[in-house]
Amino acid sequence: MTATPMMAQYLGIKSGYPDALLFYRMGDFYELFFEDARAAAEALGIALTHRGQHEGADIPMAGVPVHSAEGYLATLIRAGFRVAVCEQTEDPAEAKRRGGSKAVVRREVVRILTPGTLTEDALLDARASNYLAAFAEIRGDGALAWADVSTGALTVAPCPPARLAAELARLRPREVLVAEGTEHEMEAQAAEVGAALATLPRGEFDSAGAARRLSALYGTATLDGFGAFGRAELAAMGAVAAWLEATGGAARPRLKRPVRESEGASMRIDAATRRSLEIARGPEGGRAGSLLEAVDRTRTAMGARLLERRLSAPSRDLAEIAHRLDAVERLEDDGRLCDGLRETLRGVPDIERALSRLAHGRGSPRDLGAIRDGLARGSDLARLAGRAGGPVGEAAGALARPGMVLDRLDTELATEPPTTVEGSVADGVDPELDGARRLQTEGRSLVAAMQVRYAAETGIAALKLRHNAVLGYFVEVTARHAERMMAPPLSDAFIHRQTTAQAVRFTTAELSDLESRILGAADTATAIERRIFEDLRAHVVEHAEIVAVAAEALASLDVAAALAALATEEDWCRPTVDASRAFRVEGGRHPVVERALKRSGSGGFVANDCDLSGSAGAPPDVGDGGLDAGVGGACHAAQADRAVDAAPRGDGPARAWLLTGPNMGGKSTFLRQNALIAVLAQAGSFVPARSAHVGLVSQLFSRVGASDDLARGRSTFMVEMVETAAILHQADDRSLVILDEIGRGTATYDGLSIAWACFEHLHEQGARCLFATHYHEMTALADRLPGAANATLAVREHEGEVVLLHEVRPGAADRSYGVQVARLAGLPRTVVDRARSVLAALEEGSDGKPAAIVDDLPLFSAAPPEAPAPPRRSEVEARLAEIHPDGLTPREALALIYELRELLAEPRGPRPNGAGRPAPRG
Repeated sequence: MTATPMMAQYLGIKSGYPDALLFYRMGDFYELFFEDARAAAEALGIALTHRGQHEGADIPMAGVPVHSAEGYLATLIRAGFRVAVCEQTEDPAEAKRRGGSKAVVRREVVRILTPGTLTEDALLDARASNYLAAFAEIRGDGALAWADVSTGALTVAPCPPARLAAELARLRPREVLVAEGTEHEMEAQAAEVGAALATLPRGEFDSAGAARRLSALYGTATLDGFGAFGRAELAAMGAVAAWLEATGGAARPRLKRPVRESEGASMRIDAATRRSLEIARGPEGGRAGSLLEAVDRTRTAMGARLLERRLSAPSRDLAEIAHRLDAVERLEDDGRLCDGLRETLRGVPDIERALSRLAHGRGSPRDLGAIRDGLARGSDLARLAGRAGGPVGEAAGALARPGMVLDRLDTELATEPPTTVEGSVADGVDPELDGARRLQTEGRSLVAAMQVRYAAETGIAALKLRHNAVLGYFVEVTARHAERMMAPPLSDAFIHRQTTAQAVRFTTAELSDLESRILGAADTATAIERRIFEDLRAHVVEHAEIVAVAAEALASLDVAAALAALATEEDWCRPTVDASRAFRVEGGRHPVVERALKRSGSGGFVANDCDLSGSAGAPPDVGDGGLDAGVGGACHAAQADRAVDAAPRGDGPARAWLLTGPNMGGKSTFLRQNALIAVLAQAGSFVPARSAHVGLVSQLFSRVGASDDLARGRSTFMVEMVETAAILHQADDRSLVILDEIGRGTATYDGLSIAWACFEHLHEQGARCLFATHYHEMTALADRLPGAANATLAVREHEGEVVLLHEVRPGAADRSYGVQVARLAGLPRTVVDRARSVLAALEEGSDGKPAAIVDDLPLFSAAPPEAPAPPRRSEVEARLAEIHPDGLTPREALALIYELRELLAEPRGPRPNGAGRPAPRG
């Protein structure tokens, strides 16, 4: 069967977008056909119907209303689909005039929606960045570029292939671009962070072509004004620009000037460490339970995204860290100013994303309103913050600059602009617009007056003036009055137009003239409002840079005020961050666990000290142990240098702690809290401690918890070893390493040997290290290694019960209290009792005395194999050792053979190294 003209058009358009669902506009619906319809119906849970036939089979069809399409699009994008939006680009009436009743309205794809190119608020998480990333490799040099199209930010950084997984884990892009032919190498890494993978022809990753494309995008002859970029960096940025051009339709991509992130700009944190520490993602993969959720007090979407970026990439620039901490301290010291800023920030619109939509040509009057309202709040913030000085005052200066943009928007934009241009312009802006609006308003009263007059002139009280989209304005009477209307003298004025079952409709020359004027006024008003909207949009885009800087300043103020409020509420202190190798925390707490305890009412958090400073400072005296929960107060830089009373160590300053103690005693919490304190400090936040001195951490490594990777054939122990290997190869004397239970996934002696060797290796590298273990034999290392010390989690036993104190104290634990923890976990009493008796028997036999229960345990009752006897030289071997072959004559050699045969012929029983085999005979 031949395809209908409409279906032929659909198939032609679809052929250009085989990998996307085609949203084909038909009136008030987007329709999908064939396999697209089946896929969308399943993903969206909507009805699958049919429309006509193609090649003898019914055509599957599914559709969604245009007015509610965004919700359906969001669902499809989250499910990993790409969507090509095909709009009607011609008025149906024009199509009829062009080709008659069978003409097909012109349609074309105006945009392709992909996970990394979204700009609509309904499709985005307001408090998270939405990155599109591209990886390029040229002659061994790798680079990663990433853009948030919703804000226009573009960043590029060197990225060796070995670092790619860690960078993707930091950014968590929604979509990753790679060159054709390399997608199979990248699939696993993209899937690991939940990103969609898209391919581009290799030519789009050409560095020379990328330079030309980027120069055209920014309207410059060269990119020299933006900085020096390597070939791989240019290729990655060029791929991002190419993808935006391919998916954006007629809209030109709008990106801010590219920012090059140097390789050492931020603390390196690999993917395994991010999962372990749950910095931006909690145990379920969302924000819940993460460090980000625990510390986020921001009031704006822009501030929330900035906070996430800072926590995900803690800075290594001491000046930048100090600048951020100064801003937090200034607002923490002035509570009234902080409260005023936070109150003003409440409800501030998302300027960044509104500006990006306007620049892409997808904005509405409501986006202009968001920028106007946001800049107005920015002016209020500038007045408040201007008196603060320092970093806070600098932000105030940036907020005051877009005054000319605010003034024009405030004058010309309606107070509450709609999503469409109709009604978006304020009264008094354009005299012609005001006149057209008056005619529209007065037109209604003129029509009403005309109806009253016509009813009086005809003597028909039921006469009505009505309007519909087909006839426009018309006079309507009931059928019983029709004869009078069509007879003279009324027929001279009233012209018959339509007869229905219930009524007869007429028009008049006067009514047609009034209709023309009213409709003309509406069209005139719409045209004027569209022109003014475009002028305003162009004005904002022309000043996009200063608006964007103001948005960044607003976000930074939001973050500083939020962190100041957090520090005040939770009793956090300003850390000292410097270029030393110190790591000294007094009264440290875990921010996420402490928050959970407060919410549940389960009691306070037990604070603990940690000092891994090594030779960075003189060793303080050892005190009596941990600190009570909730102890703390404001601290300053000088306090960070005080001695840590409870820091355990050996004879000299320690940089590596061996942490032993009971299960559930808090070892993992202690390890993580110190790592998170380093993250917070270098992100520019106050930290949960009484005082903290953090020497710059270049790399943070964490190996805590157990997981497998069955998809790649890796057991839990294999995953542990792979992650540990990565740490041992990369850690240096600027690293902070936390390791928990290394070696537990294999046999006891294998695991102990591996853990022992790993600790020695880290000690030799000079890394600051917290190493938790249940291998108590390892505590002997503290006496052998000058930079090692033992610490333990304190417990108290009372009448057979164990009380976990969660206090870190100097020394080593003598056991792990696993049986007691098993009882707390709910193991059956019979199992717990049996375990206790077995443990007691094994401990009784551990000093060489026989234990009665050992015979019941095959593992322990089996006699250990005897050590093989040392090898003993046989007579034949002894005789051969005396021979010098080069000095033998043929006759002497033959005689020697006979001599050796005689020695072998003597009966000697089993040979020492022959496992009981009889000695060979001649």
